[in-house]
Amino acid sequence: MSEMITADLVDLDLSADTKEAAARALAERMVAQGRVTDLEGFLADVAAREAQMPTGLDGGIGIPHCRSEYVTEPSLAFGRSAEGVDFGAPDGPADLIFLIAAPAGADDAHLTILSALARQLMNAEFTSALRAVGDAESAAALIRGDETPAPSTPASGTPENSAATPVAASAGAAAGSSPADGSPADVSTAATDTGADEQPFRIVAVTSCPTGIAHTYMAAEALENAGRAAGVDLVVEPQGSAGFTRLDPAVIAAADAVIFAHDVPVREKERFAGKPTVDVGVKAGINRPTELISEVRGKAERGEVTGGSAPTPVERGGEAGEGYGSMLRKWLMSGVSYMVPFVAAGGLLIALGFAIGGYEIKSAPSVMQHFVWTQTDSWAALMFQIGAVAFGFLVPVLAGYIAYGMADRPGLVPGFVGGMIASTINAGFLGGLAAGLIAGGVVLAIQKVKIPKAVRGIMPVVVIPLISTAIVGFLMFVVIGKPIASAQKGMTDWLNGLSGSNAILLGALLGLMMCFDLGGPVNKVAYTFATAGIAVSSPSDSAMKIMAAVMAAGMVPPLAMALATTVRGKLFTETERENGKAAWVLGASFISEGAIPFAAADPLRVIPSAMVGGAITGSLSMAFGATLRAPHGGIFVVPLIGHAFLYLIAIAVGMCVTAALVVVLKGMRKPAAGSAAPGAPEDISAPTADTKQPVAV
Repeated sequence: MSEMITADLVDLDLSADTKEAAARALAERMVAQGRVTDLEGFLADVAAREAQMPTGLDGGIGIPHCRSEYVTEPSLAFGRSAEGVDFGAPDGPADLIFLIAAPAGADDAHLTILSALARQLMNAEFTSALRAVGDAESAAALIRGDETPAPSTPASGTPENSAATPVAASAGAAAGSSPADGSPADVSTAATDTGADEQPFRIVAVTSCPTGIAHTYMAAEALENAGRAAGVDLVVEPQGSAGFTRLDPAVIAAADAVIFAHDVPVREKERFAGKPTVDVGVKAGINRPTELISEVRGKAERGEVTGGSAPTPVERGGEAGEGYGSMLRKWLMSGVSYMVPFVAAGGLLIALGFAIGGYEIKSAPSVMQHFVWTQTDSWAALMFQIGAVAFGFLVPVLAGYIAYGMADRPGLVPGFVGGMIASTINAGFLGGLAAGLIAGGVVLAIQKVKIPKAVRGIMPVVVIPLISTAIVGFLMFVVIGKPIASAQKGMTDWLNGLSGSNAILLGALLGLMMCFDLGGPVNKVAYTFATAGIAVSSPSDSAMKIMAAVMAAGMVPPLAMALATTVRGKLFTETERENGKAAWVLGASFISEGAIPFAAADPLRVIPSAMVGGAITGSLSMAFGATLRAPHGGIFVVPLIGHAFLYLIAIAVGMCVTAALVVVLKGMRKPAAGSAAPGAPEDISAPTADTKQPVAV
């Protein structure tokens, strides 16, 4: 097997000042050695991986990496920077930079060796030796394992047995999940602070990342080292690109707790159901393994168990070390993400009911008492009444899953009950937000209370639901419910009174928000604001105008990028032109995310242009008096739109403005040196051709 790294792939005086420049400098060495066939294509794959999650790690390490069709053989390039390069690590710039390139069809043996390097980066002796090495040949030999770094005194908190070993020699450890012999059934017995007759605390863990090459194994190594230092038996199942070896069922059954450190779904997750679980992103497993062990031990002591479908990293609450603003955003987005399907289903059914039977259909008798199979009005009434029931879940679901995002499953009962109370007392969405946050906070407070061991088993199913629901119900009915209901009524009255220039300004503001982050939190705030107004059986005219403005603005970015790639294709890469074809359909369907590939490649030109077009469309829609009863659907619900022709004109104007701005701004830039095409972007952040399944890791 050819060497993955040679002296020609080492730069001990890397002068790049950005992560893009560093990746380019190292990639150019790979091209010169025939290991990469297309520099720009490969860098686009690297950038797409970087866009998923920063690859900087604590300790001054950057590991840009990807799997790419432009890589001929698994390769490593190493750069050492005196000034440091920012790869997004919490502790600052990286001075040791590894560019890891894997072919799209790399075999397991190659991937195992690349994974072994990832484990090595967690060892202090290895990284210290790389910082001290004096020539490229020695650095390459050190990384290959031809030279072994001299042992040094472990830093505080570093296990004595974590000394570096050659990459090639440690490949077996990377492939398995135990530091002993690679067997997943081997549980570490390095605990030294437990008595001879006392069983050490046992943890099983799963690590995984989108590529399964680097972060997967670095998290595994960090958790194993932290487990040895904490005196617990901890065994890891890394689920990497080279496949994974399942932990022995007996080991899982005997475990006291589970840690998931992952950014892709855990495979066969049901094997770990019914145990105290900590569920975090893979970087948390690398950066704070000791905290995760302490956290899961605390859950075990309190008797908290998790079912077979723990929340994903997107759904869970904020991680330790995050600011309250970031945690609050995650909690609210958790509630909104579960609420949106109810909005779409209920809203479209109600809109169809109105379209078929007219607005008087809302006064039709229950279809349980009167339903005639051959009458159109009966079907219209059926759709309206089903949609109305779906809408009835909006506030309880919002509140319940905000609490779920904060406190996991114990937050569901008080959250749903608080949300239903908010609906009952007409506190609306403001009441749902308050109920969800209060429910989550109450559950978290109860979980901090020390309780006798005999009671721990009934805490999740009896004690926590009972106490938290009683507290939330009292607060919503007696303390804060009436003030929130009054605030909700005041906001509704204000919306109903909007007219003229005020309505146009509101439309422009909502358009800006819809196009700012293309499906992100700001976009979702505007969308939720609009759907809240129509989530009643008889929405006001102002609320339906707001919904129309929001959907129109959200359609503009992908449609505009599709138009721009059609009229001035030379300004765009081949990948972007292909994405432009799909953007026609995505934009017409009101999927703002269709513009994300373009925004990721050139944010300073695309996002401001989209915001201008979105603001114009939103204000025109309000000025034209367009109304919309359906919360989604794009051009497919045009028959349900009031003043539909003028509404389409508003979208067309915004689309043309955005496309024109993008074309002008892109035409003003200077071509990057050595760019492969006139439309090649200045940087390397262009996404891969298939944005749904990125090649990058």
